[in-house]
Amino acid sequence: MSPTPFVTSILLLVCSNVFMTFAWYAHLKNLSDRPWLIAAFASWGIALFEYLLQVPANRVGYQVMSLGQLKILQEIITLSVFVPFALFYMREKLTLNYLWAAICLAGAAFFIFRDRA
Repeated sequence: MSPTPFVTSILLLVCSNVFMTFAWYAHLKNLSDRPWLIAAFASWGIALFEYLLQVPANRVGYQVMSLGQLKILQEIITLSVFVPFALFYMREKLTLNYLWAAICLAGAAFFIFRDRA
């Protein structure tokens, strides 16, 4: 049994976001002593893999979701990937701001997906 386009899109977007998060932020920890141009090229190299997953994720997802639903789903996944990255990889402190952001995204998800229910 193959996954539905909705599930396939979510799985691809999660993987895409892992690459995206590392491309955008890992250089702050790993390449902080290098020129920004080195960090930019390293980030672009990582981002290539992000796009190789993100583009098909959006194409598959657009078969069963609206553009707005795809965008809100992307933001929810982004926060879901970013928080563990910030806590465990970057060693940031967990604050209530993450909770407030999650509540706002839950509200956004409710409004954008309520017609599907």
